[in-house]
Amino acid sequence: MAKKSPAKKTVPKRAASPKRASVKITSAKTARDRVPVRKTTPEELHAAADSGRGKYVYCVIQSADSRKFGAAGIGDNGSEIHTIHYRDLAAVVSDVPLGILDSTRENVLAHERVNEIVMRDHTVIPMSFGTIFKTKDDIVQLLRSAYDAFGDVLTKMRDKMEFGLKVLWDRDSVVKDIEDEDEGIHRLKNEIASQKGSTYFARMQYGRAIDAALQLRSERYGSEILDRLRDVAVASRINKPIGDKMIMNAAFLVSRDQETAFDTRVKNIASEHEKLTFKYTGPWPPYNFVNIRLKLERV
Repeated sequence: MAKKSPAKKTVPKRAASPKRASVKITSAKTARDRVPVRKTTPEELHAAADSGRGKYVYCVIQSADSRKFGAAGIGDNGSEIHTIHYRDLAAVVSDVPLGILDSTRENVLAHERVNEIVMRDHTVIPMSFGTIFKTKDDIVQLLRSAYDAFGDVLTKMRDKMEFGLKVLWDRDSVVKDIEDEDEGIHRLKNEIASQKGSTYFARMQYGRAIDAALQLRSERYGSEILDRLRDVAVASRINKPIGDKMIMNAAFLVSRDQETAFDTRVKNIASEHEKLTFKYTGPWPPYNFVNIRLKLERV
């Protein structure tokens, strides 16, 4: 599905006490689950780096049948992307050299690309970048230990996808509009221009007034957009804007049967706001609505 538009070895001694990991799964509508599961530690990856290959996990899907997804994975080494199963759960994996994986742009894009390929036909729980296990048995243990939690999230995320929406404005143009429309700010600007002495306090007052007006206008735009998209989205998440030009950085969880309606609504809203720039991307796996973390713990 096309996107819409606008990542010398040493062998240390093994630790005296074993380490285990827990998987924490959160979603827009699920409680947090903590399930003990064995994951390869960074120390073990270094120790094994010269001795073999491991399994890189991209996502988890619901499938009892073995699947292959081509050779488009991490490392560009021609390794076939395939599934490892426990009952009707499957981890989508490829073979990689054991070692710490650098989060280069190429590697991160490869991770995302595999998730996008898989989600064409499956609901996916995307794993965090750099999730590597030593053996197939370790992955089976992950699926077995977190079977209920994974199944719950897959049920809630079934036939849903994520879309990103960033809204930007020309700050200088908006400031000019505010100066023209707000009588108090307009008067302050004229006072500053006409004063011959110090304008420090007037400029401070003007700056605070402009900041408050910009914040109010930004919030008004954001509320309007969210309200108009609420009935065509399952959930939304507001992330922190990046830079002075961005006033909204949101992710929306959308059902497949509402994709066209959501798409149309975004375009309609954008057409009504000529002074705003809408950057609309997707569909993506539900990165903002499902969070998988494998946290190492001593046991």
